[in-house]
Amino acid sequence: MKTVNHWIGGKTVEGASGNYGPVTDPATGEVTTQVALASAEEVDAAVQVARDAFLSWGQSSLAARTKVLFAYRALLDAHRDEIAELITAEHGKVHSDALGEVARGLEIVELACGITTQLKGELSTSVSHRVDVSAIRQPLGVVAGITPFNFPAMVPMWMFPLAIACGNTFILKPSEKDPSASLKLAELAKEAGLPDGVLNVVHGDKVAVDALLAHPGIAAVSFVGSTPIARHIHTTASANGKRVQALGGAKNHMLVLPDADLDAAADAAVSAAYGSAGERCMAISAVVAVGSIGDELVEKIRERAEKIKIGPGNDPTSEMGPLITAAHRDKVASYVKGAADQGADVVLDGTGYTVDGFENGHWIGLSLLDRVKTDSDAYRDEIFGPVLCVLRADTYEEGVALINASPFGNGTAIFTRDGGAARRFQLEIEAGMVGVNVPIPVPVGYHSFGGWKDSLFGDHHIYGNDGIHFYTRGKVVTTRWPDPSEAPAGVDLGFPRNH
Repeated sequence: MKTVNHWIGGKTVEGASGNYGPVTDPATGEVTTQVALASAEEVDAAVQVARDAFLSWGQSSLAARTKVLFAYRALLDAHRDEIAELITAEHGKVHSDALGEVARGLEIVELACGITTQLKGELSTSVSHRVDVSAIRQPLGVVAGITPFNFPAMVPMWMFPLAIACGNTFILKPSEKDPSASLKLAELAKEAGLPDGVLNVVHGDKVAVDALLAHPGIAAVSFVGSTPIARHIHTTASANGKRVQALGGAKNHMLVLPDADLDAAADAAVSAAYGSAGERCMAISAVVAVGSIGDELVEKIRERAEKIKIGPGNDPTSEMGPLITAAHRDKVASYVKGAADQGADVVLDGTGYTVDGFENGHWIGLSLLDRVKTDSDAYRDEIFGPVLCVLRADTYEEGVALINASPFGNGTAIFTRDGGAARRFQLEIEAGMVGVNVPIPVPVGYHSFGGWKDSLFGDHHIYGNDGIHFYTRGKVVTTRWPDPSEAPAGVDLGFPRNH
């Protein structure tokens, strides 16, 4: 059986703890790989390597760093199909979706390539008599990233390219459910010329995570995952004196007003709810239909959802793949099975779905729940699967109040032809990312990604300017130099005394 080991100091390092976790092909249910799970001692060894590498990398020129990143971007582009195949094999998403993930990660690599202007400092001259004040930004040291299973290439690329461009060294702890893509990213970084020890990959479970959170040699931690774990990461790492950005879960709403193009809204709802099998923190999982359009909108969504082809991710005709594990599939199914008892109309029930020839895969079909109540489990929890809830509201104001009452505030969208209503929505809604006739409002790389409320713990969003500020700290320098004309007697620098 294939074994995925750690990447430390620019080379593969075999696991020493003796503990391994299974990696499954979600389409077949077969365990294809085992991944080494690091001990606290192995995490410490990786931190020491990263600290040694920081001594030189943190002092390297911007030109040297961006030269590596430009080469890295070219290699990632050349190997994007290979990376996507690794994602499909371990996560299960269809190949086209995996390619899209790589493309979104490349956006941040490109941002890192052009980081020189974002790292420029500030200078104020003559703030007092011969006194100048400058402000500069410097790297933190060794920083860590803890990333989720749903985007095993994209989310790591949202973190480490910016971190190393700013002069930090990085330790990545990817999900142990689909670890191979992260190793490929590290190998390509070395091929691009990244010095050994600047980027390290340590696989593991809670033992490795807790070791990173407690280690005094780690200056900052980035995290993307569920809200309960994000809260734990933020609390624990902050208590250990670390800077933290912890992105949590979501319950993203799409408000559809009566004047909206219902065909466009239905297309968007199906794409945003069921893409990547709903395993997206930006998935639309709740549609709020305003006024009398609810029945028509639900029917249009149903018609489209029934046509989605589910199958293995490496089948070019598949539009949606399996879920990551059998346990997660069963948990998602439990929300659908209990929905009717909690007042919902089950329009589509995707539980019990199988694919011929792949009966042991982690399959679930598309589910559509209508007239969902706000106190039901299917609405309150982040399901993280292909389940779309439809809620009804009589007015725009009622719909906005419903959305703002959610403890999550990651992303949201409005579908309308009314510019005034859209303007009100983007100002009144309590969420970090807003789409207007755009169902998944993930910002481009030079704007930052992040939510509000229980969707973000910490002050900085990820990537964009916030990401650069997170991976650097400011320093202000005040200087006064004597004027050469006032030099002590006996020293003459060539300036006349009366100048």
